[in-house]
Amino acid sequence: MRPVIRGTVFIGLLLFLITFQAPIGSAAMAVKNDVFMMVEELPAVTEVGSFNPGQELSLSAASAVVMDADTGQVLYAKNCHQPKPIASTTKIMTALVAIECASLKSIATISPHAAGTEGSSIYLKAGEKLVLEELLFGALLHSGNDACVAIAEHVAGREEVFVNFMNYKAYRLGAKNTHFCNTNGLPNDQHFSSAFDLALITCNALKNPVFNRMVATKTHSITGPEGKRFLSNTNKMLWSYQGANGVKTGTTDAAGKCLVSSATRDGRRLIAVVLHSEDRWGESIRLLNYGFERFQNRTVAVQGEAFSTIGIKEGEKRTVPVSVAQNIVVALPVDKEEKVERIIMMEPELRAPVRPGQAVGKLQVLVEGEMVGQADLITMEGTPKLPAYQMMWHKIWNKI
Repeated sequence: MRPVIRGTVFIGLLLFLITFQAPIGSAAMAVKNDVFMMVEELPAVTEVGSFNPGQELSLSAASAVVMDADTGQVLYAKNCHQPKPIASTTKIMTALVAIECASLKSIATISPHAAGTEGSSIYLKAGEKLVLEELLFGALLHSGNDACVAIAEHVAGREEVFVNFMNYKAYRLGAKNTHFCNTNGLPNDQHFSSAFDLALITCNALKNPVFNRMVATKTHSITGPEGKRFLSNTNKMLWSYQGANGVKTGTTDAAGKCLVSSATRDGRRLIAVVLHSEDRWGESIRLLNYGFERFQNRTVAVQGEAFSTIGIKEGEKRTVPVSVAQNIVVALPVDKEEKVERIIMMEPELRAPVRPGQAVGKLQVLVEGEMVGQADLITMEGTPKLPAYQMMWHKIWNKI
């Protein structure tokens, strides 16, 4: 099968496959120099400020986290960096990579291998043809393991090649405790992630409008050999929790009951993750309620508003105003005053000419000593260099 991959080709994947050391053991699936990675360049992301409530939340889940999707802040965490089996929450990454790499309307022919995949299924038949979008609905709503294998084969030719795409994407996102061995989450000792990594991956995935739309869909129908397949989302939160709009369930004996959920209220979106929970619905609701009720978002720097000034050497203007390149919004507890600090790291002066939008440093925002947000500082105006005769006059005047 010929891969239907689109995007920018990065030789970085080959370097990654050669140099990146992951604990994949004998379960590793190697690639023989026959594929390049097709993804957009992404900055590595690291965890930002965390507010832990101590004994205020008691959960049965082995690992849990609630993250503000807009700021990336962790509002609650329990063993959030411990690698754990993650079952079908794997499909978040499967869907994201497929959406980014191939056309939703491209036609996939189901292989006997995909049709014979064990576990949860949408009952694909060998030789059947479906568009990629239908397979994605089958994977995300009905958690079809067979749909995931069909997606991987359609996009990358072989599932093991597609899995390398998933691992490279996780690496680029900064998911440090994640390693995939398959596309669907079937048990494997070397297939794992963490609550924080899943929230981080989901935060990125929800920025994709196609993914965002699919995981918020309650029911959908796709074609089948004998008519329509009617799919109902396994995520009960969509029916039972106000503002719920995603994301994915997961269940195996090894992983227990897992859930990655998201909800939006009053313009704020939160992501909750519970792994190996005795009550994934109730505990996810408690986590989301905690985040919505105990925190509020506050804008601490506004793009386009003069924040400071910077001196200009040899310019027609002696100073130009400086602003942040984007708004900085942070989540703060509502029930106590948190000390918010803004740290400016900026060049002492610039030499003309200076152009508008020129980067001159960074603004970091700290809450109780922890960094919770940052943005580039840029010039709001430009200035040309002084004419030579004026520069000479200034030098003479300064000496006098």
